[in-house]
Amino acid sequence: MTSSTEDGGGSNGPRLDLGDKPDLEPPQPAGCKGKIDFLFVISSGGFVEGMQEQLIDAFPKFIETIQAKFADFDYHILVTDGRADYWGSPYCTKACPMHPDPACVGYPCDLLDLAGPCETTWGAGNVFNVGQYTMNKPCDVAGGKRYVTREQPQLAETFECIARVGAAGADLLGYTLVKAISPEFEGPGGCNEGFLRDDALLVVTLLSDTYDAFSQGTVESWIAALREAKHGDEDAFAVLVLTTDIDVGYWQLCHPDEYSMVKNRLRLLVEGIEHGFIGSICEETYTPFFAATVAEVVELCDGLVIPQ
Repeated sequence: MTSSTEDGGGSNGPRLDLGDKPDLEPPQPAGCKGKIDFLFVISSGGFVEGMQEQLIDAFPKFIETIQAKFADFDYHILVTDGRADYWGSPYCTKACPMHPDPACVGYPCDLLDLAGPCETTWGAGNVFNVGQYTMNKPCDVAGGKRYVTREQPQLAETFECIARVGAAGADLLGYTLVKAISPEFEGPGGCNEGFLRDDALLVVTLLSDTYDAFSQGTVESWIAALREAKHGDEDAFAVLVLTTDIDVGYWQLCHPDEYSMVKNRLRLLVEGIEHGFIGSICEETYTPFFAATVAEVVELCDGLVIPQ
């Protein structure tokens, strides 16, 4: 052990070497204290209305089970879909104003007058879904945000409104995830401003009935975006995926007579992180899948280290 003498302080100068003890104690878990940010990225491409319906059915039980674990459950819930930078349904627009298809009932024909800048921004939280199989109305999210908070009355009904993203979009879930948590969206004036909190656990859920073959970037870049959003802490986020199981083997649920040896990139995403869960989109109900994740979500929340 040495002391500083170069500043004229002699042996009474500041001691610079603390011997074998570390200069700083490692950060201790503070826990998220019930703060969880839920991000749902839902496919709006293909025949997905049934999948969205099952998610809506499973959601209340999932939230209620987690809520029972915390004295103070403080959630943010943001839903976005894997579409590009457009809003609405060309099919329903073409049918205006009569809407012969029941799936287009209520579709607003005056879209250009209704759309705000975030309605047509890729990765922004959904608060006004329009098109086939949507509610075709604003979702009345409390506080004027693009995500739901615990101040939201009628949570289940509001989640249904934002989660019915329709079937006139795409399956670009990986890249949509990156956009939704990007600094440009989370910063002041961004569409999702305030959604991500440093002292909250992030739980991402992705739903698609097909491969994510066309998202920009690589699986590694998607994972890097998650790590960056949570300051490099792999234990500060979890990813839940419901997707096709055709890459698992024969006799799976979705296509029992088919098998793809090429893995879905959404499956590779789950395999590339510490806390990932994946299930079949073809299950009759998603409630058991979400129930199986609750224990780990609670454990991660309790062990969260708040960045300094």
